[in-house]
Amino acid sequence: MASVKVLSLDGEGKGTVKLPSIFDTPLRRDVIRRAVLAQQSAGYQRKGVNPRAGKRTSAESWGVGHGKSRIPRRKGGGYQSAQHAAFAPSTVGGRRTHPPESAKNPVERINKKERRFAIRSAIAATAQKEIVTARGHIFTADELPIVVVDKLQELQTTAEVKVVLETLGLFKDILRSKTGVKIRGGAARRRGRKYRRPVGPLIVIAEDRGIRKAARNLPGVNVEYVAKLSAELLAPGTHPGRLTVWTKSAIKQLGTGLFGSG
Repeated sequence: MASVKVLSLDGEGKGTVKLPSIFDTPLRRDVIRRAVLAQQSAGYQRKGVNPRAGKRTSAESWGVGHGKSRIPRRKGGGYQSAQHAAFAPSTVGGRRTHPPESAKNPVERINKKERRFAIRSAIAATAQKEIVTARGHIFTADELPIVVVDKLQELQTTAEVKVVLETLGLFKDILRSKTGVKIRGGAARRRGRKYRRPVGPLIVIAEDRGIRKAARNLPGVNVEYVAKLSAELLAPGTHPGRLTVWTKSAIKQLGTGLFGSG
């Protein structure tokens, strides 16, 4: 197993740590994509239409022999839309041809072993410099993965986290996330997802002693426990190679059999 340098909060070397075999997992973009889409589908809300939508009308077909089409028409007379076509999908105010049904389950299932393999593959991708760079991240670190002492978990303020990220050469990636906000086009602007922000660094910890609250205000930054890592966190948008900072204890926990590998 390869070893990687452990950095202090000042960016200086504080020994080394052996990388677990999970970092030797081959890259499988197709499996990662499937796992991310399956996780996203679990958050979808079921939707459907009223079963009687477009059917609340007296319209009936006249049948044949009237010199008109057999499409359903409203009954009666003396009002503007009398004898106008209704009910059918091709008519004004008619029912939909194939409406969405709330009984349909939008959740995409994935096997447990396949999901775990996707997480292992995404973790291994965070240690490959060319993949991380191709994803658009900006950093000046000499080697990946970036492993920091456990004192990182004890930071209490955003200013402290900012100083550490600047020392590690990662703050430019946060600026990329801050200045890269774009407005989506189309109906998405009316549905609560008007803005799109690039994803920044991910900080993986073994224990929270203040870092989650301290880093939550930095744009694009996520802090997560190593045992709760997911394919979507490690490969946002199904694209592997997210810039990731690991604490030393988090790396050691990876070697204890998390996600089905030692």
